[in-house]
Amino acid sequence: MFKIGNIEINKALLLAPMEDVTSIGFRKLCKEFGADIVYTEFVNSDGLIRNNLKTKKKLEINDEERPVGIQIYGNDINSMVEAAKIAGDNNPDLIDINAGCWVKKVARRGAGAGLLLDPPYMQEMVEAIVKAVEKPVTVKTRIGWDEDNIMILEVAKRLEDAGAQALTIHCRTRAQGHKGDADWNWIPRIKEVVDIPVGLNGGIFTAEDSKRAFAETNADAIMIARGAIGNPWIFKQSKEIILGAEYTSEITFEDKIQTCLRHLRYEIECKDEPRRAIIPFRKFYTGYLKGLYNASSIRSEIMKHEEYAPIEEILFNYIDYLKTHQDLQNVIQ
Repeated sequence: MFKIGNIEINKALLLAPMEDVTSIGFRKLCKEFGADIVYTEFVNSDGLIRNNLKTKKKLEINDEERPVGIQIYGNDINSMVEAAKIAGDNNPDLIDINAGCWVKKVARRGAGAGLLLDPPYMQEMVEAIVKAVEKPVTVKTRIGWDEDNIMILEVAKRLEDAGAQALTIHCRTRAQGHKGDADWNWIPRIKEVVDIPVGLNGGIFTAEDSKRAFAETNADAIMIARGAIGNPWIFKQSKEIILGAEYTSEITFEDKIQTCLRHLRYEIECKDEPRRAIIPFRKFYTGYLKGLYNASSIRSEIMKHEEYAPIEEILFNYIDYLKTHQDLQNVIQ
């Protein structure tokens, strides 16, 4: 059971915090498809306390996406405490500490997964944040710095002692990044040493992966990251297969294109002018159009535009084309 404060969810499905991905628009979409808890992009603690407008923008949340967590990162305890207070003022349902980002410019400075190099300091940081805010505090981390320094059992116990109300474990080391297999075997071992909920992250790309992860590890939650990009219906499918309901294994080409457009509209709603959403959104087209006939040409065409109307027209025409060429819809080109 994933229980944090007033939140109590059996076999919870979480949308992972992802830089340049988990904006309000994407969180709203994933929530509609069944994500139980969603998280903001990583929020830089130094940027928050300097009152950086771009950083503060990441704190924006709305009631449609609750429960929602704000994730912060940094390497200085005082800065993280102040950032947590600012985040708390935006009324999230929880505050999450990023102790898992593997990117060198973050980890080498002692933030993100860099905190794994000093477990006592990580514990001190989390304890200070827990004491400073009223919101539940959780931590997302990795199993270790590298294969020679896997200290997650010690770290998990320290974080529980510091007052963290739940942990999410990316089952790879910092050195692995996104490479190699996630070692789910650590989850049951972690659950033996702590009494707080433990979520699993890493290697979840299909509903079948979600079902297997719960069955093999007895995790309290599954956090889905890259597996949700261009594929938000993974939450709906995962719930269906986990609950033993009728499983919607096939997503039609029309589902993909209509969902792509809905996602784009949500992003536009969050910006002061459409192009500020449309240009960054281009990274999502590959995922939504994957596997569709002549998708590369369609992507090239829609990426020429900075207004919504012509993009919608192109994609609606593409739906009509695929409807009249059903034999081609599974042909990749």
